[in-house]
Amino acid sequence: MAFLMRKGVSGATATRAFSGFGSHQLLHTPKIEVLAQHLPLRIEFVDTREKVEEILPTLYEMVSDGLIEVQDTNVVKHARKSPKPESKLPRQRQEGHAKMLRVFLGEADKWHDEPLYEAIVKRLRMLDIAGAAVYRGILGYGAKGHEHKQSFFHVSKDMPIMVSVIDSAEKIAAAAEAIEGMLEDGLIVISEAEMVRLVRSRQLREASDATGSIR
Repeated sequence: MAFLMRKGVSGATATRAFSGFGSHQLLHTPKIEVLAQHLPLRIEFVDTREKVEEILPTLYEMVSDGLIEVQDTNVVKHARKSPKPESKLPRQRQEGHAKMLRVFLGEADKWHDEPLYEAIVKRLRMLDIAGAAVYRGILGYGAKGHEHKQSFFHVSKDMPIMVSVIDSAEKIAAAAEAIEGMLEDGLIVISEAEMVRLVRSRQLREASDATGSIR
């Protein structure tokens, strides 16, 4: 990657495979630590024919065990946005006591034929909750004792999901009541929180500019 940058290649991307094997017929997998150190890597870049032909000899010397592939491609669109200097928007800081609501459920849970976590987020928006975040777990189990996990050869359709919300005590109480009516199997946790909220808004700048013009 450093060599490509020095040679002025327009851009390059390095990706790491989850599993693979090559001419040595040895399967590399993250399940075994020793084999995980040699997972396949792919470096890909697109540039002019002249640039590729210029750097190929050096790449031949650098890649002692691997595969180099060159193919013709058609660039449909080459977009590059030039950075535009923009003054920072004014920031508003809010802090105080709040409540944190966390809802634990399964990814396969439904509410009227749609994913339950999506329906919960929609209901939170209807209740004018400040914001919500949905997290997808990689391993877990619940009250039923079923283990939910994902592996390379098995993709679980019921991974653990957590919906997290922070707002005032009144709004959290209303949200918890609404969500409880939507849950069949799950867990609702409410805890105390100290909230510091930072908001940058164009409306704040416009209000500030208007105030300054009146003065």
